[in-house]
Amino acid sequence: MPVRESFNYQGLDAIRVGRIDMGVNTTFVVYRLNGTLIDTGPSNQWKYVKPFVQNTPLKQLLLTHHHEDHSGNAGAIQRLTGVQALAPDLTIGILKKGFRIPPMQRLFWGAAGKAEVAPLPAEIYIGDEKVVPVFSPGHAKDMTCYLLPERGWLFSADLFIANYLKFLRIDEDVPTLLKSIKGVLDHSFDVILCPHRGVVENGWQELNKKYEYLLNLSTEAQELHRQGLSLEEITLRLLGKEGVFGVLTGYNFCKRNLIASCLEVDLDEMPRF
Repeated sequence: MPVRESFNYQGLDAIRVGRIDMGVNTTFVVYRLNGTLIDTGPSNQWKYVKPFVQNTPLKQLLLTHHHEDHSGNAGAIQRLTGVQALAPDLTIGILKKGFRIPPMQRLFWGAAGKAEVAPLPAEIYIGDEKVVPVFSPGHAKDMTCYLLPERGWLFSADLFIANYLKFLRIDEDVPTLLKSIKGVLDHSFDVILCPHRGVVENGWQELNKKYEYLLNLSTEAQELHRQGLSLEEITLRLLGKEGVFGVLTGYNFCKRNLIASCLEVDLDEMPRF
């Protein structure tokens, strides 16, 4: 069943869209604060995102990273409003060249349109509020979160999504993700604005739970590996059998990927809060 709903959180406007409702990973929230849009939603939801963009004058569009659900409407928004997206440097080259989307992601989000986007300025503001970009790779090599220190808000891109991961894309990297989470936790914030989960209050504590979970999972996986268990045996022991997403994605998104990446974590480098 498709999902389209609008909501407001303390002056923040948002719309949730999605072709198929199979949980938070298959729906997307586009946020707008004081004329600034954060990410664009997927291209197959443009007819629902378009009126959301049009109902208030758009001053600025910030992209967190290149993935098709986050950037898919960047070109359409520029053609509609004349506002060119601003993005991390790594994102610019990817969107200019274009990128391949696995079949399952294309089903959920549609195609990824190429777009000419501009680099982030040295200083970023939403209205009069300063924005602090926090480079946060791991889920994607170009991902950046946007922190609003005055409000204690974090536009978290795909850094959070859930406390407890069960699956990982083959191109994601848990050691890098853990370092990124730690880097974000070094900042102070109260609310996570996740493009999939939505508004998450007590956001610092919730993100720390994810950090602790990944450290604990990595510790358990590495101990079982030292005992001589295979990757498949460790995965079954800690996460259970592969689910339907693993099969449907050709194991591009699966439990085994998560455990394999946990085995690469240097636990001595990862402090706890």
